[in-house]
Amino acid sequence: MACNPPLVLSFDTSAAHCAAALVSGDTVLASASEAMTKGQAERLIPMLSELLEQAGKDWSDLDRLAVCTGPGNFTGVRIGVAAARGLALSLGIPALGVTGFAALAYGHSGPLTVVLDGRRGQFFTQDFLDGAETGKPANAAVAQVSHAKPVLGFMADELAKAAGSRSLGENTQVDPVALARIAAAKPVTGERPAPLYLRAADAALPADPPPVILP
Repeated sequence: MACNPPLVLSFDTSAAHCAAALVSGDTVLASASEAMTKGQAERLIPMLSELLEQAGKDWSDLDRLAVCTGPGNFTGVRIGVAAARGLALSLGIPALGVTGFAALAYGHSGPLTVVLDGRRGQFFTQDFLDGAETGKPANAAVAQVSHAKPVLGFMADELAKAAGSRSLGENTQVDPVALARIAAAKPVTGERPAPLYLRAADAALPADPPPVILP
């Protein structure tokens, strides 16, 4: 007897948006995406509840959660990962982390390099072949990005032209449907999702000395 595909609720708050999808196999039951530079923490859970209601589902119907682990905005990544961990614990279902690199590479065949904006003149990159990673995520300079593989993502047109390669488009927004489908195919190991950070936070460390703890 064939098993039903898992019902996966996925979400991404790693950039200036709050996006989510409810997916079962090839069927997208509901999805939403709202642009926002702040407020993801307040909007995420209501958005997920709305998707479940729209699809006629309940929290107890879910089999898995999927969350984008970055790279991206530090606060946004933490919001998504914390929500996934908390929901997984309360619902008793696994939460699986999926990187933004993997979500962007999903559905593409052949070799490619996914490029994201690392700011400060840097690029976040990772190589893939037929959607499977072939290298580790890296923080690279422009010269390190310019090679013969097709390029997808941030400044893909310019980078591909400089390298004599091919651009696969400049989209950098993670598709929550891709997150869900990748998570549905992943083995459940019990490992909790964790943020993917490729550089230090922008916030400066406090200048004041740390407090002295008296015995």
